[in-house]
Amino acid sequence: MEQASAKRVWCPTVGVEEEFLLVDPVTGVPVNRADDVLAVAREQFGLELEHELTGAQVEINTSVCRDVEQVRSELCETRRAVAQAARSAGCRAIAVGAPPLGHATGEITDSLRYRRIAREFGALAEQQLICGCHVHVAVPDRETAVQVCNHVRPWLPVLAAVTANSPFSDGKDTGFASWRSTVWSRWPVSGPPPFFRSWRHYEEVCDTLIVAGTALDRAMVYWDVRPATELPTVEVRIADVAVTVDDAALLAALVRALVAKAVVDVEGGVPAEPIPQETLRQACWGAANEGLRGSTLDVSSGESRPVRQQLSDLVRRLTPVFEANGDLTAVQRGLRLLDGDGGGADRQRRAFRAGQVEPLLSLLDVDSADRSEARGTTAC
Repeated sequence: MEQASAKRVWCPTVGVEEEFLLVDPVTGVPVNRADDVLAVAREQFGLELEHELTGAQVEINTSVCRDVEQVRSELCETRRAVAQAARSAGCRAIAVGAPPLGHATGEITDSLRYRRIAREFGALAEQQLICGCHVHVAVPDRETAVQVCNHVRPWLPVLAAVTANSPFSDGKDTGFASWRSTVWSRWPVSGPPPFFRSWRHYEEVCDTLIVAGTALDRAMVYWDVRPATELPTVEVRIADVAVTVDDAALLAALVRALVAKAVVDVEGGVPAEPIPQETLRQACWGAANEGLRGSTLDVSSGESRPVRQQLSDLVRRLTPVFEANGDLTAVQRGLRLLDGDGGGADRQRRAFRAGQVEPLLSLLDVDSADRSEARGTTAC
């Protein structure tokens, strides 16, 4: 994988979706208050939140943003409104990949689509009380989108490890940095995608999945990177929702630059590295288990290497793109936070070391970015 060149850079728009968990403000146990939170957000803040699969989750979306600084600004503002709406509705909104406390099943949201998913997939749907972060980056067309996904695939394990933010379940340490990834992997169509020859090949595989009943439609093709179903974007879906806005901005910058470089490579005839799907799956499992401060398989070299070294390699390759598209500041800010405080899983383990609930919930509050100055980063 060659280093990016600043001579020709695709500077695409970017958007971020984040899912948050609603919990009891004292016990941290998930509560089904999504309807109330959505109503308060609409009435008091003019903010249209989205339902998710269960009633203990809400989703936010940025607009189509010109760069990552705009993403960061919008996330700061929206997270603050969500936190206030949740408090007004008698609960707390936290940014965590999986419920750290209490039960891990949710009440299915009352909509035609979600009821159908519940009928077809049973307990699997009820146990998806997990929260991720999805990054959309614009691409010129669908054929390019498929080839861009091929170029992004090798870096999925690094993105997974850097964003791991769910070490606990039912008050116990799972031993994983991202328990959400393990829960999510139960879906029949999840994890790293195959290597696709063309848009037609992608469509043929999706058709097979739908005929087989493992996906109801293309929206349920839950691979970690995919062409978006409705937007002219590539969507990277592998990440836990981030603890802070700066963590989310770092992810958005990495994904935006990966896609930007891939578009140029595709146009220039540079082939993607055809990493076997099973190799990627093993590396992603290791990334979810180890997190930022561990090691996982480097799929290009075939050797296990520290995640932080692999992240440094990625940043070095993409630095010309960051400089050209204006995202270098966001990357540097995010890396300082990771190097100072560790990843989300590391921070959670420190906060919950004595088994006290409040320090953990305070860390995970979705408006915690407002308190980031105390941690040496830039407040919203």
